[in-house]
Amino acid sequence: MEMTPQQIVHELDKYIIGQDEAKRAVAIALRNRWRRQAVPDDLREEIMPNNIILIGPTGVGKTELARRLARLDSAPFIKVEASKFTEVGYVGRDVESIVRDLVDLAVNMVRSERLDQVQESAREQAIEHILDILLPGSRRENGEGGETATEKRGTAGGAEEARTRRSRKKMRRLLLEGALDDRLIEMEVSSEITPMMQVISPVGIEEMGLSLQDLFGPFIPKKSKKRKMSVAEAVMLQVQEETQKLIDMDDVVREAIYRVEETGIVFLDEIDKIAGEGDGMGPDVSRSGVQRDLLPVIEGTNVITKYGMVRTDHILFIASGAFHVAKPADLIPELQGRFPIRVELHSLNARDFERILVEPRNALTRQYIALLGTEGVELTFTRGAISEIARIASEANERAENIGARRLHTILTILLEDYLFQLPDLELKAIRIDKRTVQERLREVIADEDLSRYVL
Repeated sequence: MEMTPQQIVHELDKYIIGQDEAKRAVAIALRNRWRRQAVPDDLREEIMPNNIILIGPTGVGKTELARRLARLDSAPFIKVEASKFTEVGYVGRDVESIVRDLVDLAVNMVRSERLDQVQESAREQAIEHILDILLPGSRRENGEGGETATEKRGTAGGAEEARTRRSRKKMRRLLLEGALDDRLIEMEVSSEITPMMQVISPVGIEEMGLSLQDLFGPFIPKKSKKRKMSVAEAVMLQVQEETQKLIDMDDVVREAIYRVEETGIVFLDEIDKIAGEGDGMGPDVSRSGVQRDLLPVIEGTNVITKYGMVRTDHILFIASGAFHVAKPADLIPELQGRFPIRVELHSLNARDFERILVEPRNALTRQYIALLGTEGVELTFTRGAISEIARIASEANERAENIGARRLHTILTILLEDYLFQLPDLELKAIRIDKRTVQERLREVIADEDLSRYVL
């Protein structure tokens, strides 16, 4: 990832409206990762990530900012609610599960990339295997993987070899065209058996994400059984098997751990819920205790995972919270020191809502236009309708709880509910939403103060 901070902000602008200060902060943090890779080795380990605290009410783009940042960098990303560690049943070791989950995500991400790379080769190998079943012996006699028929039988076998080659070629064409999809064949498939036993360990195998298959899999011989299935199903199963053969899982794991250690992003939401010394009522865990458990992971430590040891020194932590009651200064000093960058995100107004409805690539209006387009209906919103929706959303946030841009989801769902329910039975080719339509459809909800608290 070699995007400049300005280019990063430009990309974020395509999905997130406003919050320029926060965009600048995360763009610099992301670019600094690339810069760190370019510095001399003796300094590289000393350069720590600029962890960030995003301060602002819900629905202003905090999570989306972190998620889009991770996608720009193709980085492993995980979102964790910090408040979950104060719940009943919490044990201190649980905080390390954040890193284990992040590694699992990274392994799946890298494996998925490798799958795409070998998919074509795997399909080719699978087709050859199915052809071997459909025409037994034709591959070997065709000169692939052994003596040719001519070498075995002399020139007299040449004609037979040519016929076999033509038959295989014809069968391949039929297979690729799908003409043989429903034909039944018998094929050997692997039959994995998981040992039926329970392991009790003081370390907690389940915490490390280990299963009995992970522990004993390499020592259990793989069994196979013959099954009758259609050619289409056989090709699909064989592609999966060939794919596994082509992927080097050791290399996948190495790459995944590298990505976690060098580019991983952890989004700690609701960090304000664990700020302060208050223990609350009942069996909940001490908030400051949770902070102290999180501290080593954020500062940098080694975490044992089922894939090996993972260092957290250079993982980027982005924390967020509304901080209505608590404030960042209520966090323990050591944790405050690990989040040197603090950015305040602003509440959204009606003008922001207007832009959110139409400007982002994934704007809600575009989503609904695409959804109704699947029913053959053209949905359009007038400028007046957009302004009215934004105004209602802004007023609803002021009267009830401020949930930011999430209010737009509620309003558009109510506005289009009848159409979404009646289509495709309703014979319509076009739907035009204007200001008057918005007012009429939302009039009753807006007028009823009590109802608006729950619906809007």
